[in-house]
Amino acid sequence: DSKEDHELSEKKFVIVTDTNADFPEEYLKNHGLGRLCLSFSVNGKTFCADKDVIDEHAFYDQMRAGADVKTMQVNPEQAKSYFEQYLKDGIEVLYLAFSSGLSGSYNSALIAADELKESYPDLRVVVVDTLCASLGQGLLTHYAVTMKESGKSLDEIVSWVEENKLHLCHMFTVDDLNHLYRGGRVSKTTAVLGTVLNIKPLLHVDDAGKLIPLGKVRGRKQSLIGLVNMMEERIGSYHNEVFFISHGDCLEDAKFVAAEVQKRFGIQKHLIHFVGPTIGAHSGPGTVALFFLGEKR
Repeated sequence: DSKEDHELSEKKFVIVTDTNADFPEEYLKNHGLGRLCLSFSVNGKTFCADKDVIDEHAFYDQMRAGADVKTMQVNPEQAKSYFEQYLKDGIEVLYLAFSSGLSGSYNSALIAADELKESYPDLRVVVVDTLCASLGQGLLTHYAVTMKESGKSLDEIVSWVEENKLHLCHMFTVDDLNHLYRGGRVSKTTAVLGTVLNIKPLLHVDDAGKLIPLGKVRGRKQSLIGLVNMMEERIGSYHNEVFFISHGDCLEDAKFVAAEVQKRFGIQKHLIHFVGPTIGAHSGPGTVALFFLGEKR
């Protein structure tokens, strides 16, 4: 029995996430990280990050100009053919999926994994619902990748991810509430009043992996400082070596938040990148999101 257990643990595996983790391309390349693509369309033309070069700045400019943007979840067939390319080579798959509270992609991947069991009974496709989004999903994946690079097994990584995913805090603010209203995330009254009064919401991703408003402040700068205040309330005894920030084409604001975090907590290491189009379509230009490990979400 122990010999079989040993052989199980020796199988090669790959970590896969999806486009909604919002990693820069070079991160994927440097760490051999796989990525399932969630497509999006702008004015009827469809794009997929794995086939097309995505210019996020241009995407947000089109949004600002009122483009019709739609997003698609991963379907089971797409997930199946993506996972199978690894299984064919005898490599197991750990897929860290975008929150089931925000998309059906996780369920599509489960269906795919189940179907693949028949053809590859000895190889696992482990699908984890991260309950995370954007670089929150990215940061959780980064910890998984770091563990893999330090020699941890697939099972050790899965148990760490399951134990820690609800400690992955997502604090964010948006510049224009109308995008969230269109996506059904806030009421029309909230959107209209917010716009008139220059009220900026502070939101987070809750334990069910859904977007929830937490509070509101007057004015943009206060909302950015508010993200760091929320970090202070949540971080508790957690020691973060790195924090991630994603933004809807407002790099200066993201840098402002990074500098505040560095000043207040002394955490220097960080990654800043765009909120990609599949999430950006709902949050809009001017979104700033801060991710770290804390006592509670």
